Parts: sequence; structure tokens; C-alpha cells
Amino acid sequence: MADSSFRTDWLSKSLAGILLGFLAAMAICGLFFLLPLPIGPSAEAQLMMWLVGPVWLTLLSTCFLFRSGTRAWFWLGLTNVVLYALYFLFKSF
Repeated sequence: MADSSFRTDWLSKSLAGILLGFLAAMAICGLFFLLPLPIGPSAEAQLMMWLVGPVWLTLLSTCFLFRSGTRAWFWLGLTNVVLYALYFLFKSF
């Protein structure tokens, strides 16, 4: 017989994906913006604007792969710290 126990931590996983996933998506797009792309500034701004949504939704959908909401908050929070540290490090050059 299959285990049909209901997980009650879906809310904390969802909030981690929504809040921390959005911040991570912004950091990823910020890092991508720092790359020297051979396109014009207007096209680069459009690319960054349209890139946020797919990256955010990818992070939001993967947050449900964590075993618990606490782990989702921890790992997404750690990911944000690393991404923003890289962003500010590379921005200073």
C-alpha cells in the first residue's frame, strides 16, 4: 500500500520559492547583465526584463523538491547570499 500522508509544509516551500526565488532570479539576471554582450543597451535591457520570469518560475518549481520547508528556506537563502556576493564582487571590477 502506498503512503498517502499529506505534507503540510507546502506553504513554507511556496513562500521560499516566491520570495527567495524572486531575489535569486534578480541576482542571476544581474550577473547576466554584467556580461559583455554584443547587443545594444535597449536589447540588453529587454533581455534582462524577459529573463526574470522564466528563471523565477524555474526556481519556484524546484523548491518543491526539498524535503522540508526549512531546507528550502536554508538552501535558497544560501543561494541568494552566494549570488549577491558574486554580483557585488563582479560589479566592483
